Amino acid sequence: MREHRESGAGSGKGRPDAPGRKDKRMPGGADRTGSKRVRAAAAPRANGRDGAVRIADAAADELRPGDRIVVTIKRIGINGEGVGYYKRKAVFVPGALPGEVVKAAVTGVEPNRLTARIAEIEKRSSHRVKPVCPVYDRCGGCQLQHMDYAGQLAAKEELVREAFARYAGLEGAELPLRPIIGMDEPWRYRNKAQLQAGHKPGGGLALGLYEPGSRRLVDIAGCAVQHPAVSAAAERIRRLAERAGVPVGAGPDGALRTVVLRVAPESGELQLTLVASAEQFPGRDRLVEAIRRELPQIISISVNVNRGSSPLVFGERTRLLWGKPDLETRLGDLRFKLSPRAFFQLNPEQTVKLYDLAREAAALTGRETVVDAYCGTGTIALWLAPHAREVRGIETIREAVDDAERNARLNGRTNARFYVGRAEELLPRWVKQGFRPDVIVVDPPRTGCDAALLRTVADVKPARFVYVSCNPATLAKDCRVLLDAGYRIEWVQPVDMFPQTSHVESVTLLVR
Repeated sequence: MREHRESGAGSGKGRPDAPGRKDKRMPGGADRTGSKRVRAAAAPRANGRDGAVRIADAAADELRPGDRIVVTIKRIGINGEGVGYYKRKAVFVPGALPGEVVKAAVTGVEPNRLTARIAEIEKRSSHRVKPVCPVYDRCGGCQLQHMDYAGQLAAKEELVREAFARYAGLEGAELPLRPIIGMDEPWRYRNKAQLQAGHKPGGGLALGLYEPGSRRLVDIAGCAVQHPAVSAAAERIRRLAERAGVPVGAGPDGALRTVVLRVAPESGELQLTLVASAEQFPGRDRLVEAIRRELPQIISISVNVNRGSSPLVFGERTRLLWGKPDLETRLGDLRFKLSPRAFFQLNPEQTVKLYDLAREAAALTGRETVVDAYCGTGTIALWLAPHAREVRGIETIREAVDDAERNARLNGRTNARFYVGRAEELLPRWVKQGFRPDVIVVDPPRTGCDAALLRTVADVKPARFVYVSCNPATLAKDCRVLLDAGYRIEWVQPVDMFPQTSHVESVTLLVR
């Protein structure tokens, strides 16, 4: 085993991933001298195979898996790992925190990056805490429970700052970044769980998540970020399914694959969907009857058939077995009826803040026309409709548009209309017909906006462009395109939608 030490080589000016960067708002940041410094190991290290003693020269030796390096962690990566630098290569160390100095064993060597695991923490972050969840290190659902909440917020704010520096070329005062909006109580916020069904290592039925990169199922009973009603119902359903003799996995004669539970927080009512490889599977009717008898808070039970081998949870066909076809819930003053497969934000408390920011950015007076270009089930469009003259939502999925139209009727939003199609095709057609939006709002998937849509926005030239994003990297890249098309960024507001994870959402206002 060889041990190497290096502390932050290179100035990194203008390069967010370069060594030596530090922002004064980031806790525990390392020095930003930019000097190349290599320190010898404090003592010779024995080679693990033959016992030979060798002090490695970090400037001359190429790293191999198993070598140990000493790394100062600069920031949190997009997947929650600590990121440091060694010989101008980014080093990704799961579990390490900004400001920490760690001895790390190299696990992977690529031309421009290294991966490593913590062998020893030489200098601990003041933000390091003991995770609340007993299976945190195996489950993979959360990435930052080992960091206190103040540290998480600072790290997520830094993720947004670094993304704009790297992909949009905006640093320091060039980026009008507002302080991140967190939660008063960053636990028990998720209103929906999708739990894989399988077997525990020692036998017995388990509902949970697969360990990252494996097919080992981790039972997550009592999950600290799930709504308590969801966790309690999941544990009861697990016991009832075991008692009913329900097979799990992907059996040829039909088996339970996934249990999906969603709660309406204001009422406590639950919607249950059993995803199975066949509509009728052994023990299904016994299970449904037991759930009806023992879990009165469940008001809807459906079965979804998914025979495929892809990682997608749902198949195309869903049938109501008992109860109401929809779960009714609220978001602010809006009512929503959610079918089993309908998309709905997972953190209602933070969603209200997010949508209020979108409304602030739109600056509506009642006279404007608005296009919601990735409208999904219409939540943002319906949020803005009372303050606009007309809102048009565009979505490629017919089922989502049907949900949006139904919820518009439910809430009396008569000035909101929804269309199936692609925004880059519908927008030019509408402009030719005399409809030119004053505001365009987008809330795209993690991959960001379609390039054709950005070109269309540049041609249509709305006065305000409101970008709701769940991925700082694609947000910054798309903003660079719009900056080059004549827009400027008025402000960027990060929102912590998913505490204990590495995810961060943002609302960005761009104006011409």
